[in-house]
Amino acid sequence: MLKIYLARHGQDRDNVNGLLNGRRDEPLTDLGVFQARELAQKIKDLGIKFEKVYASPLQRAYKTGEVIAEAIGLEKPEAIKDLIERNFGVMTGEEIADIELMCAPDIIKTKTVTYFLKPKGAETFPQLIRRAKRLLRQVRRRHKDGNVLLVTHGDFGKMIFVAYYRLNWKKALPMFHFGNGELIELSSGMKAENAHILSAKQYNR
Repeated sequence: MLKIYLARHGQDRDNVNGLLNGRRDEPLTDLGVFQARELAQKIKDLGIKFEKVYASPLQRAYKTGEVIAEAIGLEKPEAIKDLIERNFGVMTGEEIADIELMCAPDIIKTKTVTYFLKPKGAETFPQLIRRAKRLLRQVRRRHKDGNVLLVTHGDFGKMIFVAYYRLNWKKALPMFHFGNGELIELSSGMKAENAHILSAKQYNR
């Protein structure tokens, strides 16, 4: 049985500055590197062994993948373009605090994130799901069983989860917060509501 794990990158400069990064290519902060190392240790503690690590080409995700791969004794990640974050269009580089002001009423608010739906130039969530399905087909062609790790981003990671479990994306967005350095398991033996297996709160107990 193939198990696909999704990790979100550690904190980057845009995250700490409260900016919408999208495809901006900012490096990890010191905390972001620590989060990647902490995630690697938790993976080792859980006894999860990966055959391969794939990562988004953006440096915040690729560096996170590098840190994890080195810690668990694997070669450097292979970059896959389809793991890149959502194109945020005109919202790229804008302040997170301004999402509602700039995008309402076309937003979905959760306890932790306000998602914008269709600002000019941005990928929509249905478009992300189509890309996620293409990515999953690629991974399944390469791996019939075992465990693989995909290091990606917040919005796109959520849509990989949606595509895998065939969920309604509007209902899935509020299910959990996919934070920096967190882990999701996608497998036939894992129910969607339990897939978010490592969160920052669990780390810090």
